[in-house]
Amino acid sequence: MILLASAVEAELRFWREREGVERLVTGVGPVEASCTLAAALARGSYRLVVNAGIAGVFDGAAQIGDGVVVTDDTMELAQENGAPLALPDGIELVETARSSPGLVAQLQSLGFAALRGITVAHVTSSDTTARRWAERGAQVESMEGFAVLRAAERAGVPAIEVRGISNRCGNRAASGWDFAAGVAGLHRVVDALFELQQ
Repeated sequence: MILLASAVEAELRFWREREGVERLVTGVGPVEASCTLAAALARGSYRLVVNAGIAGVFDGAAQIGDGVVVTDDTMELAQENGAPLALPDGIELVETARSSPGLVAQLQSLGFAALRGITVAHVTSSDTTARRWAERGAQVESMEGFAVLRAAERAGVPAIEVRGISNRCGNRAASGWDFAAGVAGLHRVVDALFELQQ
């Protein structure tokens, strides 16, 4: 069984039920996504988790309306200025989770860009913040990607994150926000991924 997870129902409005695929709406944000997914993984047995949704893009890494695959997704756990947290006893924070490299490569071979993600708890709406994330290597931004990939990783289930680009990150007045275009891009990459699963 494959678990297909999105933050909200509208992101996958195009989806038609397929045998062997279970849909899950996680809710918006990293906490809702990780809690909902962890509960689902505890109740069922899955061979793959797919996180599918819309995303913003940094620095022209893709165009609004593109479908992309996310290679790895990061969530910053640090001081407000970006400096690392000083934790006792050599504790190391897990800030990055990865999509299945084999599936990423297969989607790349079909022409989909493979980009690095960052998960945030608020939408980037200033050019200053957008530059900071881009300087850290982020190319796309979501609110659930890391949470879903990490929950699947903790459960020992392979996972992949795919996104449709809905806007440019930064100044909201210049973001070009287009939910429908993001969903159209997502539709293309989701269809391609599930063709590979047949």
